[in-house]
Amino acid sequence: NAWKPDSEKMGSTDTGDYFPEGYDPNEVAFSEGMGGSQATMGGNRGGPALPGMENLGADTIMMGGIEEASEIPPGMEFVMSSVPDGEVAMDVASNSKGAEIRLSVKPVCMGFEDFYAAFTTDSHPAFSVSPQAGRMDRRGGEPTELVV
Repeated sequence: NAWKPDSEKMGSTDTGDYFPEGYDPNEVAFSEGMGGSQATMGGNRGGPALPGMENLGADTIMMGGIEEASEIPPGMEFVMSSVPDGEVAMDVASNSKGAEIRLSVKPVCMGFEDFYAAFTTDSHPAFSVSPQAGRMDRRGGEPTELVV
């Protein structure tokens, strides 16, 4: 069999062109594209975070905005997780008025997120949690304190 694949006749074809024409590895002046996506801004990164917000100044008055959740929406159902994040042991005497446990919940989301806290419908009615609704900080921010 005298047949040979084209790659043996033409040489390797899987190597890309990584350097521009006339590139000299001993010359240090190569800098094309080194500025990244912000290069066209001339190094000024102080622009608005959101397009269309260019004209906001210190005297701007914001009206409305995103409202923080203040109560659990009607019809929301709370179910027990199949894989709980942890376990908290409580010892309360049957003749006492109860006890409080403080839980510190670290934020895990990239942005500020509304939360709702409650117990399942089959939980004992003596259990309560406060606050029942609010907004968690973003990841790395302050934890949310819940009182059970």
